[in-house]
Amino acid sequence: MKSLKVLLFLLPIVSFSQSKEGYWDNIRTTNETILVKSDEKKLLKTASFPEGTTEVVFRITVLDDNQQLSSSLVSLLKAIPDPTGISQGSAGALFLASKIAGDDKCTFAVFSSEAEAQHFIQSDKTAKSVYVQNTPINKDAKLQAVSGSNLWFVFDSKNWVMRQKITVEVVPWVNNKLSRGWNSDAKKELLSIIEKQKVVPFLKKKDEYYALFLDAVSQKYTTREFKQLLQVERDNVLEIISEESLKKSGEVEKFYNLIRDRSYDLFQRGKTNEAIEVISTEMMAKKRASYKDYGILGDYYLLSKQFTKAEDAYQTGLKLNPSEIHFQLNLAHVYLFTDRSSEAQEIYKKYANQTLSNGMSWTEQARTDFKRFEKLNFPKQNYRKIIRSMD
Repeated sequence: MKSLKVLLFLLPIVSFSQSKEGYWDNIRTTNETILVKSDEKKLLKTASFPEGTTEVVFRITVLDDNQQLSSSLVSLLKAIPDPTGISQGSAGALFLASKIAGDDKCTFAVFSSEAEAQHFIQSDKTAKSVYVQNTPINKDAKLQAVSGSNLWFVFDSKNWVMRQKITVEVVPWVNNKLSRGWNSDAKKELLSIIEKQKVVPFLKKKDEYYALFLDAVSQKYTTREFKQLLQVERDNVLEIISEESLKKSGEVEKFYNLIRDRSYDLFQRGKTNEAIEVISTEMMAKKRASYKDYGILGDYYLLSKQFTKAEDAYQTGLKLNPSEIHFQLNLAHVYLFTDRSSEAQEIYKKYANQTLSNGMSWTEQARTDFKRFEKLNFPKQNYRKIIRSMD
């Protein structure tokens, strides 16, 4: 019971410090007190912001020598779950600024690069600043959008006699999604890789595919993790995510057809073993195969006179799609060449009046197949007799 009370006590603190969109990073903050002499401009560079920082809150407090801040900026931000609590009204900013401050005052400007800050020190020109406080103040607080990894503050003392003690606090707001490193440039770099994939020209929903692909990669890897992959690992990752994205967009068959085309091209060039290897490893082994792929594999085996393997492939295809009678025709061929003529004749006659899925009649396809078998010097069979029996 005691542990439950402790847990319930801690939960509100956690919810205040972060939200679904992001969190205040209380580790990589800037909290420095500097001394600025009279008639001096002093430069302060913030600590580097974490990946995914989109905004920062900064608080400037000019103190007398013996004064201390009553609360740190980090502790105050626990009460504001995200930047909208500051940007949507003045209450948040006033709350952050209304802490102890001395009588001394200063002006300051904020820059996104050191070169711009140095230019201001030399010229007093603030044209390239991201924020300027020209009115001498002893305290200020602001929510500031950022795009880089640091900010540079330049302070100008308005105390012409004594030196000033200035406390600078900067707390970054980190966007959960952007913290993974997938900014615009990183996405464009990944997109340039995706656009070179062979399947892309055949897609009708390119934009949907790109969006799904980018989202999948960014969810699975940070940019750093992705860049550290070896080339062979990266190629495997890209293939897996590509297939997943194509399934979601409904165009995965176009990817599979490229594999089938690659296999068929090898077969046409007389590289039967390589063709079988491609269809077996890329379709069957990776569980992508449909009945069509067993038909393709069966044809390779049949035309290379590997009749037992051809029969197994056709039988598997027939189980996946019992209505595809083209498998029956091919099985009849296998039976014919393996001394099972009576079984072959029975099948030839049974489907003689049927039309195949390719639009050809059963008899027409049988004639075409027999002519091909003759050219490939298959065992001599009485093809004409079989055709007459079907007629």
